[in-house]
Amino acid sequence: MKEFVLREDREAIAVLTLNRPEVLNALSPALFVELRTHVDDIAESADAVGCVILRGAGRSFCAGNDIKALLRGEKPPGAHFQAETIDRIEALPQPVICAVHGHCYTGGLELALGCDLLIAAESARFGDTHAKWGLTPTWGMSQRLPRRIGYLRAGELMFTSRTVTGEEAARIGLANRCVPDEDFEETVMDLARSITSNSWYSVRTMKQLVRGGEGLRLNEGLQYERETSPGEGPDARARLSSFGKR
Repeated sequence: MKEFVLREDREAIAVLTLNRPEVLNALSPALFVELRTHVDDIAESADAVGCVILRGAGRSFCAGNDIKALLRGEKPPGAHFQAETIDRIEALPQPVICAVHGHCYTGGLELALGCDLLIAAESARFGDTHAKWGLTPTWGMSQRLPRRIGYLRAGELMFTSRTVTGEEAARIGLANRCVPDEDFEETVMDLARSITSNSWYSVRTMKQLVRGGEGLRLNEGLQYERETSPGEGPDARARLSSFGKR
């Protein structure tokens, strides 16, 4: 039986690959069920996994929701199962890197926005086509996209269904950077390795502080950090003792 989401662990990095390349990794309910299983397992693997990469097989990251599956009557386990799965990705203790090449449209973009970081290949194309088809978002587009790139840019993309290149995505803050396709895989892995080489305790705490402070006013966020930040981790002394040594 074909797996719709593949998992490979490399050097404490969990690589999740959307595996429906024949339909540009369209997001069927069955794919989301498999994705949820992997995400929940990674959430329980804090000692073994320091970073997650989410990518797509074939020539695209993800073309969006599987409309044909919807028309066939395929349904997820719950009314908001897909949105809740993206929420769980966002809530993972480990940083999640979304690696985007080729298409990243609508539901695929909502999935990408649930990740912490995003590397775009030059071939990447981003777009929100809800308005093109008379649909409205329920997986987080209206909330996460404005927070990522600001209301003016998000409004333009949502209202016009305009496509954004990988280079523009990096320029407007939708992606961390855009790299040539031939350097794409190596760039993503190098970023993941740079994260796992640091203190996992510090990285996870910083993610928690950033996520927990979203939506707070500055003075509230500063107070939240002071009251919530737990201080040095169990590896701090060993790391500090290596200061100045080679």
